Amino acid sequence: MEWVYLVVAILTEVAATLSLRMASTGSRAWFGVVGVGYLAAFTALSLSLSEGMNLGVAYGIWAASGVALTAVLSRILFQEALTWVMSLGIVLIATGVLLVELGATH
Repeated sequence: MEWVYLVVAILTEVAATLSLRMASTGSRAWFGVVGVGYLAAFTALSLSLSEGMNLGVAYGIWAASGVALTAVLSRILFQEALTWVMSLGIVLIATGVLLVELGATH
């Protein structure tokens, strides 16, 4: 169940961040979605931790996934830049999180 909560935390955080972009350039009503999204994200993250997931692993996966998904989705939704250097950065972040996860299991 800890992984389900973590996935929910990642998805709601990304949705809130994308909504923040919408709120900053469009209707202020998006700030409601931002608030609810971040509240849901932190709640789900805390539930993942309460189920026994290590903080370093949970936060690393949450942050890295959030960065990667937000970068890709902002490219698709807002036509923002996603260069090869940025893509390499995402790969390096994912590699670092994988190493943290592998280190936590030993």
